[in-house]
Amino acid sequence: MSLLNLKPINWKFSQRAEQLQSSAIREILKITMRPEVISFAGGLPSPATFPVDRMRAAFDKVLSENGTTALQYGPTDGYLPLRQFIADSLSTADCKITPEQIMMTSGSQQGLDLLAKVLVDEGSKILVETPSYLGALQAFSVYRPEFVSVDMDNDGVVPASVAAKGEGAKLFYALPNFQNPTGRTLSIERRQELVETCARMGIPLIEDNPYGDLCYSGEPLPKLLNMNPDGVIYLGSFSKILTPGIRLGYMVAPVTLIRKLEQAKQATDLHTSTLTQMAVYEVIKDGFLQEHIPSIRRFYSAQCDVMLDAMKAHFPEGVEWT
Repeated sequence: MSLLNLKPINWKFSQRAEQLQSSAIREILKITMRPEVISFAGGLPSPATFPVDRMRAAFDKVLSENGTTALQYGPTDGYLPLRQFIADSLSTADCKITPEQIMMTSGSQQGLDLLAKVLVDEGSKILVETPSYLGALQAFSVYRPEFVSVDMDNDGVVPASVAAKGEGAKLFYALPNFQNPTGRTLSIERRQELVETCARMGIPLIEDNPYGDLCYSGEPLPKLLNMNPDGVIYLGSFSKILTPGIRLGYMVAPVTLIRKLEQAKQATDLHTSTLTQMAVYEVIKDGFLQEHIPSIRRFYSAQCDVMLDAMKAHFPEGVEWT
């Protein structure tokens, strides 16, 4: 049968689709692909930190020993051994996390979209830091909320600003560790005050923590999740500590919310790649991250020192940095 000579369709997008704009981050990535460009604008992990051999061996082992399981459909909430590993790693003496509170996602970006899908209506008030992560704003914008900026200083979010502006907010989105784009870290005193403020006002608090393991000195500060697991939704990712290309993240939330998020995810992609989840579990199950994360910290710390020296030498007087 030959190709029919028919009139082209005039595509009419939905009002929601008309609101979509290209991600500024993806546009940055297009530029960084040029060989002559060294970009400091995007949050791209260095390929030098990617455990390529470990990943290759893990995929080979999973496919050799459990290939049919890895290549089959899986549960929406994710691969149980991996969820148990995450639960154990997030639990503290005062706050036990269970696998039932965890859902695996196709990158933490999907977690942002799913949270907006189940919690946000058109016109809902969302509190965000000033400034905030562009990828989160893009994910939330699809659902046409009202963004309300809360104040920040060198110690992070100002809880009093949350109290002043948060009445009726559906959620507050925050990056307490090495905030994107400012690099600020929320002080321990502010963490407790912020969690208490949001709980008192009935505002769900999203703790996005892709960078928390990458501190250059000292120990990571307590997670907001462990201060109030009933009121904090935690987003974690393997992008910065393994590789971003595997697109594997997770959410931790009260079980009631996780069940509703599962329903939303079923309508989106059924489940996150079983093969990828099993391979990542194979990589990390025997303590690899206890060796790998310190090596990443040392690598980035050395790069940070070089950058700071260059900034001190070449930036004009009056320029400040965090």
